[in-house]
Amino acid sequence: MKKSLRNTILENNTPNHIAIIMDGNGRWAKKRSLPRLAGHKEGINSVREITRVCGEIGVQYLTLYTFSTENWNRPPSEVSALMKLLLNTINIEVKELHKNNVRFSIIGELNTLPKSTVQGLKNGIELTRNNTGLNLCLAINYGSRKEILTAVISIAKKIQAKKLDINQVDEILFNQELYTKNFPDPDLMIRTSGEFRLSNFLLWQSAYTEIFMTDTLWPNFRENELIEAIYDYQNRERRFGKVSKQ
Repeated sequence: MKKSLRNTILENNTPNHIAIIMDGNGRWAKKRSLPRLAGHKEGINSVREITRVCGEIGVQYLTLYTFSTENWNRPPSEVSALMKLLLNTINIEVKELHKNNVRFSIIGELNTLPKSTVQGLKNGIELTRNNTGLNLCLAINYGSRKEILTAVISIAKKIQAKKLDINQVDEILFNQELYTKNFPDPDLMIRTSGEFRLSNFLLWQSAYTEIFMTDTLWPNFRENELIEAIYDYQNRERRFGKVSKQ
């Protein structure tokens, strides 16, 4: 990527929140006759670089779809290896994140994850709690439909207990029941590997998110690809239901 393009995006409106569906690790490995885990390991290098670049160019929030509720349907051996890889990665990377003033957080259902993985994640959250730079959020054991249903049930219980009146329920209140209550909605969502679907990721939050699809497999998605996606985003007109003149 020419340095001039990076400078160009810095002169314009950088997305406040970027969400990424990291897809293609398995296909990257298959193309090289490697085990799928090799693709996941190489994908970590992409996570590291994209996190670094987002921090450098002023992105405030980066949410990465790390492990979905549907991923439990993968072969048990792969799931087990992914959990171990996740724990090892957090233990290694969180110190560097802390050094770079990155605040680390998680969205998703942690109660079904291995205890050692949960503890490693909690340690990372605690270590970086007071950092003021990029907010890096991993969506782990996350499913947007489950998130929405959980919010609905919580509101229903409050109404049933007469702690909330049904006429008080609006978008602002509903947002406060979501896992992402402390984050703004994504401005830009990127999906790698050439697939054209959201895969149960941030369905409520992405109502007006700009979506960028690329054929690049996640392990090959690095700074150049990110800058291109942001450049594409900056050249779109976001109207939020209005007309151009407004």
